[in-house]
Amino acid sequence: MRGTRFTPDRGLTTRMVSTMFFIGLLYVVFVGVLVALLRGAWPVILVLAGGLFVAQFWFSDRIAAFGMGAREVTPEQAPELHGAVDRLCALADMPKPRVAVADSDVPNAFATGRNQRNALVCATTGLLRRLEPEELEGVLAHELSHVAHRDVAVMTIASFLGVLAGIVTRVGLWGGFRRMGGRDSNTAVLVVLIPLVSAVVYAISFLLTRMLSRYRELSADRAAALLTGRPSALASALTKVTGQMARIPTRDLRQAEPFNAFYFAPAFSKDSMSRLLSSHPTLEQRLEQLGRISAQLGRA
Repeated sequence: MRGTRFTPDRGLTTRMVSTMFFIGLLYVVFVGVLVALLRGAWPVILVLAGGLFVAQFWFSDRIAAFGMGAREVTPEQAPELHGAVDRLCALADMPKPRVAVADSDVPNAFATGRNQRNALVCATTGLLRRLEPEELEGVLAHELSHVAHRDVAVMTIASFLGVLAGIVTRVGLWGGFRRMGGRDSNTAVLVVLIPLVSAVVYAISFLLTRMLSRYRELSADRAAALLTGRPSALASALTKVTGQMARIPTRDLRQAEPFNAFYFAPAFSKDSMSRLLSSHPTLEQRLEQLGRISAQLGRA
């Protein structure tokens, strides 16, 4: 937050530090258990864990942007989008990120990047077509606050352990440890125990990141509303985007669902169960908070 005019959020900072502590502790325990169970394979485990961590931290933003179809655009190609980002960055006193557009009718936006120097902010063509200029600025301010808060980087690191545990679980279920462990009497125990431990670690990691993700969305709404001074515009954008989701074809929503943690508003297909453990708070919670901020600004 240092160097920007986004309102600091001590609650978010505390939650990010706590999440990183518990994720780090869980990571050490997880790798320690794997090393203890697979004594002969510990170099492979350490190389795999280290390699995946580096890849997750350094390339996750590019992978996410590529997966969501983001293509960087120039001011000549998207003057209104660049103009809105320019105004918000000047208002927030922060470096301008790269600006991108995703060719998708799903109305949404997202931000990626480890820090302000390599950040990218992207809006879909569906969002640009549907929102008024002040609504678009509210959404972009929300995404820029993620960059300023550095919670994008924290979520990237925090999600790494879940990715690693998921890979180990799949390897175990596919019989990789059976081949690695040989035919001794301990192999059967390893084949059952390692996927079980990995599944427990994945579940704990998933819950920790979900709790942080929900709070960070509320924090971004609050920071954006206070920066722009127009919480009603952000509330209007939220209502409009959420309402339009019901009109998007199920196939497009399913393609967007894996990236919900990055998006301004989650995309759910009609038969989706993921909304039960959504990465975002409910629309009602977000609108209620924006209503309180609007009342506070009115009194001020």
